[in-house]
Amino acid sequence: MPLTRPIAILLLLGVLAFGLWRWSDPGTGTVKRSRIVMGTVVEITALAKDQAAANRAVSAAFEEMARIERLMSSHLPKSEVSRLSGPVAEGEVSSETAEIIALGLNISAQSGGAFDLTLGRLKSLWQIESESPRIPDATSVAAALEGTGPQALLVDGQRVIKKSPRLQIDLGGIAKGYAVDRAAAVLTQAGITSATVNAGGDIRLVGSRQGRPWRIGIQHPRRQGALLATLELSATSVVTSGDYERFFERDGLRYHHLFDPRTGYPGTLCQSVTIVADSAALADALATAVFVLGPQHGMALLSETPGAEGMIVAADGTVSVSAGLKDRVRWP
Repeated sequence: MPLTRPIAILLLLGVLAFGLWRWSDPGTGTVKRSRIVMGTVVEITALAKDQAAANRAVSAAFEEMARIERLMSSHLPKSEVSRLSGPVAEGEVSSETAEIIALGLNISAQSGGAFDLTLGRLKSLWQIESESPRIPDATSVAAALEGTGPQALLVDGQRVIKKSPRLQIDLGGIAKGYAVDRAAAVLTQAGITSATVNAGGDIRLVGSRQGRPWRIGIQHPRRQGALLATLELSATSVVTSGDYERFFERDGLRYHHLFDPRTGYPGTLCQSVTIVADSAALADALATAVFVLGPQHGMALLSETPGAEGMIVAADGTVSVSAGLKDRVRWP
């Protein structure tokens, strides 16, 4: 059965942004362009008086994201992550890759292993993101989980040491957020003070929308094309992870890409999780961890993470919002 992949909704400038396209408005100096990077549609919007300069900045931001993809994608055979996932006990990587692995291990420790960078073999077994996903047998799942977990990796400077040479690293739950952060940094360095970077639901907001908050629409996890809520935010990151993004259904059950490392099967406690945090990399990892932990333990994790807020839709559709986010939520 083919995968169903609804695109997360971003409500910006009064326009619902979907699809692969590019647009610019000479009158306002707004540049909006899209490109496929890291396996998803990335849209960058920049507001500036000098449209030519904004176009150059947006192009540089896309190139920066492509550079991060070449470092950290598990789908590119020459990336640092792919080389490290080969039959080696350790390897030296760039300072950036080492930093992101270290951040992922930190979130893994804080979440009790709910976020896990070492599930490469498990993800390959399920093939959720392929055109032919499958439900593996319990024996295969157990074998794929052998030797995984936060204790299976160690970062020492720029050296990454694996407990087992068979261990396969996957940064899919954090690298996209980091690429979004880097794109936003490039825009800022170019003098852009009002912009957004959206990589399939991983969003970084640069400044405000000309003095007003950006309005970010959160997709309803069970009503395609409908908004669950709208967040009014500035100069922050917001990431949504849900069981509606990449999934297939069989015998009335939904199988998706957000795996519970304790079981090797897709998490069952949430429909979607939206995290607001200072960095998209942090929000990306937390969204996965909270999804796996569920509403009660997920909210507890957020309360222990400085600067992080969240909205959780439980498996039964119940919505919980952290205290620091409530005044920025607008309901339909």
